[in-house]
Amino acid sequence: MIIVNLNGGLGNQMFQYANGKALAIRKGVDLLVDTSLYGKKSMHQGFELGRVFDLPVNVATKLDLKKVLGVFQSPLANRIIARLPFPKILSKPFILEPHFEFWDGLNNCPSNAYLFGYWQSERYFLDYEARIRSEFTFQPFLDKKNIEVAKKIQESNYAVCIHVRRGDYVSNPSANSYHGALSPSYYFDALDYLSKKIPTMQLFVFSDDIEWVKNNVDLRPYSTYFVSHNKGVNSYQDMALMSLCKHYVIANSSFSWWGAWLNSSKDKIVVAPKRWFVENINTKDLIPKSWVQI
Repeated sequence: MIIVNLNGGLGNQMFQYANGKALAIRKGVDLLVDTSLYGKKSMHQGFELGRVFDLPVNVATKLDLKKVLGVFQSPLANRIIARLPFPKILSKPFILEPHFEFWDGLNNCPSNAYLFGYWQSERYFLDYEARIRSEFTFQPFLDKKNIEVAKKIQESNYAVCIHVRRGDYVSNPSANSYHGALSPSYYFDALDYLSKKIPTMQLFVFSDDIEWVKNNVDLRPYSTYFVSHNKGVNSYQDMALMSLCKHYVIANSSFSWWGAWLNSSKDKIVVAPKRWFVENINTKDLIPKSWVQI
């Protein structure tokens, strides 16, 4: 069996699940998810995959963890041990993501394995793209407001999703030093690029800080609709709405990465930031080759 550790918000959970699912299919074994970290600390909206999508999510039990990990059943304990200079005592089935391009390492892992990492690249699961898209199908909108916004997006021939991620990227020192919030100049350059490709853009702006966007990003030249009503446990509805747009300016966020990726149109234009993290980390495989980096 393949057990994948789930950690972080919805976008991260989707990367982790998609990688684990693809690997489980290749190995011909079952996929289980370990949600134990959500019981230890508060992370965004908690474990969301089973609530947002109609997925065959099977949560690993303590017995499942013991079968794969043996004595060291704690994923955190395995993670610490894996970073020590003498990792030979670590159970071989524990796979800690060492960097973004760990393709061969995963292909050679055993059929019983525990995956710990973020796995932020479509290259991990692109061989099973249709299967992943099918499993990440959103439920139909039931509330009046989202039905209304979805209709606006679908009726527009030039609907452009703009995602501005602030929140913990600004307020949390750790997230700020690692991710960093994008500057207004990124959005100016991205919109300037798109305006030369798309004759009449209609912007749909998604953000956890709409007022900051209104005060700092000049959107006056464009027809603009601000989406700010999906809060808390309903935040995932923003991703569902994003996926309906025709083109994208995404943030350095896995949330809008997936909003753009779930649109399967070959004609979409996706603009992404060249620098995803504050540090100069090699993320060339994080952004699909057809997307534009600015």
